[in-house]
Amino acid sequence: MSYKYLAAVDMGTNSFRLIIARVDEEGNFKIFHKEKQLIRLASHEGKGLSLITDAEISTAIKALKKFKSFADFYSAPIRAVATSATREAKNKHEFITQIKKETGIDVEVIEGHHEARLIFQGVRSAIPLEDKKAFCLDIGGGSTEFIFAKNCKVNVTESIKIGAVRLTKKFFPDFVINEYSLRKCGEYVEEHILCNKNLKTNEKFDIAVGSSGTILATAGLVYYLRNNIRKRVINGLTFTKDDLMEVSDYVFTKHTFEKRLKIKGLEKKRADIYPAGILILRKAFEIFKLESMVVSEYALRTGIMIDTIHKMKLKR
Repeated sequence: MSYKYLAAVDMGTNSFRLIIARVDEEGNFKIFHKEKQLIRLASHEGKGLSLITDAEISTAIKALKKFKSFADFYSAPIRAVATSATREAKNKHEFITQIKKETGIDVEVIEGHHEARLIFQGVRSAIPLEDKKAFCLDIGGGSTEFIFAKNCKVNVTESIKIGAVRLTKKFFPDFVINEYSLRKCGEYVEEHILCNKNLKTNEKFDIAVGSSGTILATAGLVYYLRNNIRKRVINGLTFTKDDLMEVSDYVFTKHTFEKRLKIKGLEKKRADIYPAGILILRKAFEIFKLESMVVSEYALRTGIMIDTIHKMKLKR
């Protein structure tokens, strides 16, 4: 049997992520290489996520050159997809042009609905969702994606401009949290979710699935606080509403970035933006009346891989 290799890159607001997979003639794939690079696009200047700085562009290109070296080793073509920060940046065109010039990588900038659908492709490959009505949540750096699906068919995809980097920049610019800033941030999140009329808050679901940084970090932290050990593979792990409340209340007592750096079980690179992220998660549990959530380690970059393989099969 012959194989070919493919590489997928998720150019998120908070981080860039690479996977390389071996694909067989039937379109089945096995991921064997992963890379992650903290980026924080558009987090330093301007309002919202309006400008990607020269320093951020330099960091992004350096990361992509590294990713390309891994992909080139396996002769794996790269499909790179950019999300919230890139699609909103005033200098988006200059950014992707510079990437093409220095790395040879063509960047595909996708809209929020498309991002949500690709995320769902990744999630459904990690968590069994057949014969279930599913609520899927992906909290990113710039936006949060909501997907409602039944029997693995998507009914609703919404992308809302509430993300861990965006809200940290808006409400916790010095990375210090207090009751006032947490309340204002929570009100902002709630308002933005409730004003989206496609997200029916009285829907009943058989399963809630969460993916990406904040949710993976929360599941990992819950596990660590219960067992005093880090769990390497957390796909399929479940945490409850009570778990979330306990962990978030604990995190909210660590008012400064320095104090959050000392939280055992929390990735240090996430200590600055984690309060905003877990606040989004709490509000989602509250608004949609969720009692528990299953974690998917597969999300956008796996969805990119699946979608790429599907397009290749259609071209045959």
